[in-house]
Amino acid sequence: MEPQLPFEATIFRALWGKDTESLPRWKAWPIVVLRGVFAVARDVLAGNLTLHAMSLVYTTLLSFVPLLALSFSVLKGFGVHNQVEPILLRLLEPLGEKGQEIAALVIGFVDNIKVGVLGAVGLALLFYTVVSLMQKIESAFNDTWRISETRPFTRRFSDYLSVLLIGPVLIFSAVGITASLTSNALFERLTAVAPLGTLIELAGRVTPFLLVGCAFTFIYVFMPNTRVRVRSALLGGFVAGILWVTAGWGFATFVANSSKYAAIYSAFATLILFLIWLYLNWLILLVGSSIAFYHQNPEYLAVSRGPLWLSNRIREKMALLAIVIIARSHYRGAPRWTIERLTKRLNTPSEAVERVIQGLEQGGLLARTSDDPTCYLPARPFDVATVKDVLDAIRQTGEERPFGFDRLPHQPTVEELVNEIDETVSEALHGRTIKDLALSGTSVDSSIELVRGEAVARKGMQER
Repeated sequence: MEPQLPFEATIFRALWGKDTESLPRWKAWPIVVLRGVFAVARDVLAGNLTLHAMSLVYTTLLSFVPLLALSFSVLKGFGVHNQVEPILLRLLEPLGEKGQEIAALVIGFVDNIKVGVLGAVGLALLFYTVVSLMQKIESAFNDTWRISETRPFTRRFSDYLSVLLIGPVLIFSAVGITASLTSNALFERLTAVAPLGTLIELAGRVTPFLLVGCAFTFIYVFMPNTRVRVRSALLGGFVAGILWVTAGWGFATFVANSSKYAAIYSAFATLILFLIWLYLNWLILLVGSSIAFYHQNPEYLAVSRGPLWLSNRIREKMALLAIVIIARSHYRGAPRWTIERLTKRLNTPSEAVERVIQGLEQGGLLARTSDDPTCYLPARPFDVATVKDVLDAIRQTGEERPFGFDRLPHQPTVEELVNEIDETVSEALHGRTIKDLALSGTSVDSSIELVRGEAVARKGMQER
């Protein structure tokens, strides 16, 4: 959908006016990068990412102390619980002295929580608070990836629990290894050598970017309820990592010069700065997820956020194309089709493909498997199911809602015309099955045009 604002329309025409596939790679690459920047900026300005970031700030405030308490109790068994405060100080470093105050306050809260004396109800509430944060994060990432379905409850519990229990151990193990290496005598001798010392110093400056980028990459691969390519997650993770470290430097400069704000807001200044820093962190994390999404799904670059409206003609053609593709693979014993493969094959946003596939499922034509990712198979024999059944399934999608076809006012002439159109299409497609369409040499486009031509011809004969 092309943007409506004149300025956006001008940028849109400049970026999408040329076909990048016909250009050399060195000319196409800058255009593709600018398209991605435009798409991410459009999402931020539209407010979707900012709303999710603000929502996550609120959830973080409720879940921050329980999350640290749970991690603290796990790390205590490994004897590395004393590393919680240094890591927290590192995360709040851009806040300066105020970050130290907040870290000391949070650690005090964590120390006061005795997991062993909480009881069954208290422990359940502790887990629920932490899991609600994870669920909120997944919901934000699913919205960024245009996914409407969340994880099943069983998978949600196992996946979240593994991250909450194993994640802290891996993080603090990596920190401990890094600390032990830097304090090693051999390491100190190597840094004294001129060339190696320079390289080690450079590596020390690059390491924060790499660690943050790897952490973000893991989040982008794990959190969305879809299969994310590692290459796309790496791109989003390292861009977000660079933004995060850069934003930390800029925010630290802002805090150092915010004495006026402290005078105005007094004791609330620390809380306000903490909320702003949390908001920036979540926004950067979601921006990186958006970058990963557009890299994996470039067909969405030109599609603005919001409901994706499809004409009846497009939905009918997409349904026929999808059913033919699935039927041909079924009869030839080829690999089964997933939503992701169908999206690439049809060169259409996955949101549109999912709607069409859902309509075919509701019409009893397709059935999903229990595989991961989900594949689609015939729900009934395609030598019995007709092309008319496909068109009916797409036409009737959504009629189960409160406002349906039967709720419309009845007018005799309109009812007669609707029935006449339906009968004409039935006669034009009489006896034509999905198997015939899939195994014949006739393309879907020509089949649609043939149906329309026969319908027009029959209508003309009736009028005569």
